[in-house]
Amino acid sequence: MSALSVAVIGLDLGGTKLAGAVFTRAGRLLCKNVVPLAGRKGRAVGELICHEVTRLLAAARSGHLRISAVGVSVPGISHAKTGKVWAPNIPGWKDYPLRRELMAAIKAKHISIAIDSDRACYILGETWRGAAEGCRNAIFLAVGTGIGAGVLIDGRILRGAHDIAGAIGWLALDRPFRREYMSCGCLEHHASGAGLAKVARELAARKAGEGKCYRDKPLQGYNGWTAQEVFAAYERGDVVAKEVIGQAVEFWGMAVANLVSLFNPEKIIFGGGVFGPGARLLGAIYAEAKKWAQPISIKQVRVRASKLGGDAGLYGAGCLALQAAE
Repeated sequence: MSALSVAVIGLDLGGTKLAGAVFTRAGRLLCKNVVPLAGRKGRAVGELICHEVTRLLAAARSGHLRISAVGVSVPGISHAKTGKVWAPNIPGWKDYPLRRELMAAIKAKHISIAIDSDRACYILGETWRGAAEGCRNAIFLAVGTGIGAGVLIDGRILRGAHDIAGAIGWLALDRPFRREYMSCGCLEHHASGAGLAKVARELAARKAGEGKCYRDKPLQGYNGWTAQEVFAAYERGDVVAKEVIGQAVEFWGMAVANLVSLFNPEKIIFGGGVFGPGARLLGAIYAEAKKWAQPISIKQVRVRASKLGGDAGLYGAGCLALQAAE
């Protein structure tokens, strides 16, 4: 690398860890580091981010790189006007002044700072270096603890009037309304990572009330399941898990149908911290979507699994930084 080589920094903050990386303008990842949050809250998380930025800046200088921008992906809502962040999984981040703290830590006016939601960064990453590369109209459907969508329309991220667009966990896909939907929304209740485990417990409790069990296993034994265990049990042919995943496929399919009918995207990319094992279900999800979607646009869309996996948000943060530097 020459002394004038330009690069950017991307940071992906999750509920349990912080990932940081240096990228070339062409999207090549030069170095990467992952740090667990280890129970940090509030300002301690902000200090960790600033420390990681400082460390990556030093690493870039030692590699004869000039950092032009820093991009940060956050698990919640980033308010563009104020630079403040709401992140429900990080205690103390209801209205956190992240941009102000980053500016104080970086102390370099030539370095631009950009912050956006993880769902926006997911689709940015996939269109930059992933499964939606080259697309101008694409959607990333993130299935993690919750559910969100990063929506790219005509090459621009759809953010909405108050930076909350893409909160599709609240899609109304069932009736009648249930009180359980108030905290997370209908789609998220039934088909997020937490939702899969929750539905398994609900189904088990209902069947237990009928005095039933499957394969000599008391249904109360399902109460401690995680989403990963639901997927694993589905592969083993467990009857409860098959019903849970079958319902989730219906909800994911309806969500795809609604997104296709609304936005007519080229691709819909499924990913997120929970969805990995669900990639083999994409055919069934698409078949369900075809029942509900606008009939022409559903034939034009391709439904794919994330190519970047757990690094989608990190690459998206790098792309965000690159856009800020332009």
